[in-house]
Amino acid sequence: MNNTKLNWKPNASAPLWDVESEGEPQGPFFADLCIEHMRQSGPTCVPTTLAMLARSTGADVGPEDFMPIINSQSPHSWSKALKPYGMQLAYCNFDLRRLEYYIDELVEMDDLFLLSFYSKDPPYDPEVEGGKLCTAHIVTLHRDNIIDTARGGEQAIVSASDYNRSMRQTKRIFRIVPKGHARSI
Repeated sequence: MNNTKLNWKPNASAPLWDVESEGEPQGPFFADLCIEHMRQSGPTCVPTTLAMLARSTGADVGPEDFMPIINSQSPHSWSKALKPYGMQLAYCNFDLRRLEYYIDELVEMDDLFLLSFYSKDPPYDPEVEGGKLCTAHIVTLHRDNIIDTARGGEQAIVSASDYNRSMRQTKRIFRIVPKGHARSI
């Protein structure tokens, strides 16, 4: 065993998307996609968002097509549901910081992302019944625009820098990658 002290310190931050390894496709993967906003009905942001992405590939689907095949709290099931449309999800590095902290870095990548955030300040312990932490929402970032299925009219698609919910704490960030990408979940 080597008793030499390591001169190593933990890194306090990481880029959202680490530098690609040799031979890994770099993207942007879906910068040219044409996404048409869909308005969710009730608490259906996940299936509505997935349907919106699938429709951008020419599929004739709606949220009801995704409801029986996903779990709203299981990103793995979302990724699996996107496979028939040539897409999958890949986790990005993130923590509980507010979404506004990440926006510039995401926009710079000029691609397609799903951004999930807490709708209110999350508690440290889940609610007693069911184990739910608190309500969350998911939106699509395509290039430099946020597409929010919970909103209509002029608020449905807004510039990422003008999104008025970017002060919410981050729950998850995913990059949409082509089916079979090495980082897909």
